[in-house]
Amino acid sequence: MMSITVKSNGNLEDSTDIWHNLKQAIAISSGFQRWQLERVQSSHIEQLSLDEQVQRYLRETLENLAY
Repeated sequence: MMSITVKSNGNLEDSTDIWHNLKQAIAISSGFQRWQLERVQSSHIEQLSLDEQVQRYLRETLENLAY
């Protein structure tokens, strides 16, 4: 689940816009698209929203980098 932090100026809309733009950039990346294709065959990834898919992709990527 994504958490949004309200900046000191209280502008929640900016944070939401940043997440939306970042999510869109990740979604068109070759790494995300390859990850998506690998998951479609082994799970029900297509039933998740794009937001949930990007979050899962980022989590798995960071977990792999941690090793």
